Amino acid sequence: MLMHIIRRESLILLIIFFFASFSCSQKVNSAAVHPDWSYNSVIYEVNLRQYTEEGTFKAFEKHLPALKEMGIDILWFMPIHPIGEKNRKGSLGSYYSVKDYLAINPEHGTPEDFKALVDKIHEMDMYVIIDWVANHTAWDNVLVEEHPEFYTRDSLGNFVPPVADWSDVIDLNYDNKELWEAMIDAMNYWVEEFDIDGYRCDVAGMIPVEFWEEARKELNDIKHVFMLAEAWEPELHPAFDMTYSWDIHHLMSDVAKGNKTARELVDRIKKEEEMYLPSAFRMQFTSNHDENTWNGTVYEKFGEGAEAFAAFTFVIPGMPLIYSGQEAGLDKRLKFFEKDPIEWKEDKFYDFYKILCDLKKNNKAVYSGEKGGKINFLSLNDSSSNLIAFEREKDGDRVLALFNFSGNTIENISLNNFNDLKDIFTGELIREAVSLKGWEYKIYSN
Repeated sequence: MLMHIIRRESLILLIIFFFASFSCSQKVNSAAVHPDWSYNSVIYEVNLRQYTEEGTFKAFEKHLPALKEMGIDILWFMPIHPIGEKNRKGSLGSYYSVKDYLAINPEHGTPEDFKALVDKIHEMDMYVIIDWVANHTAWDNVLVEEHPEFYTRDSLGNFVPPVADWSDVIDLNYDNKELWEAMIDAMNYWVEEFDIDGYRCDVAGMIPVEFWEEARKELNDIKHVFMLAEAWEPELHPAFDMTYSWDIHHLMSDVAKGNKTARELVDRIKKEEEMYLPSAFRMQFTSNHDENTWNGTVYEKFGEGAEAFAAFTFVIPGMPLIYSGQEAGLDKRLKFFEKDPIEWKEDKFYDFYKILCDLKKNNKAVYSGEKGGKINFLSLNDSSSNLIAFEREKDGDRVLALFNFSGNTIENISLNNFNDLKDIFTGELIREAVSLKGWEYKIYSN
């Protein structure tokens, strides 16, 4: 009888262990599952310093209705923390030289102002992620005095920048596991106290992926966050929901300048299909704060193709990014270390983005990750190496896209095999054949 009881108890323990293990496994793997709201989202980068004359949370709040109307879902704020003063670049310094991970930059307002802004954004059914600079800090970050052992030193024991040109910051040493705990605690703080929805993580590839996996698990214990890595490496998935599609961005610029052909862009998209998990989100963009400031405006980089390439980012696999001011035709390089406000004016790009955001939101064919349709490239005019044509389909939703990435007209593109599709911009039914002028494009949907 005793033996029977022992066996029965052992069996019960075995069952408990099995379900506990299954539960833990489910928890760990939850990082691979994106938040439901992210699959059909458009992300928008907020350069708060330059967004308004005031550069504050309260001043930015007035722009929320226009962003909501345009169709924005995720607002990514560049770092909101106090900026280091020691070895500062320029008069205002870089957002990415963080002095205190647990504080708000007083230039932007108070913690109460930020909490009120997050609450308002959530009330409008949008989401908030903030920039997180985990790889390095300002020279006068509070950790320098409290935990000097967290930092990388040279042979003489001096603090060192992670990159020579980044002279306003010093490198953190992730060989120290106590740093991992402190950094994750700080990341947890903003989710717990301010209810943000995730992070855009600066130079994420310079930090061990194991750190991000651990951080993601702990953050997901608080709420299901969205994580964007400023990096391209496939191994960062699934710790991150999304990585930067740098190669496609640079190729688009090369095509615009005539240095590459559209066929090479197609080859790259196909290559990335092989490199990344089907569930991996790839961020597509024509601009961001780095590109705008250091490499040029969209007009400098893409010329007459600026509109066509922006449309392209909405219909290829991935999530499109809009940078502050693009909807107002931003045509200057914003200064990085000084005040340089965006000029807000009416521009064709606002309605252009509004139509594309609506397509992203309501057509499953262009959803991100595994919920979107596979891209199927088409040969509709073999005589042009600068025509890209493709269709995507998912659960009955369809998109057909044609792009002329050259300054020459492409004649007689046959569309005989497509019916009942409409031009998303004009509402006109598809014709049996079309011609595309230089840098012209057509996007059709059902």
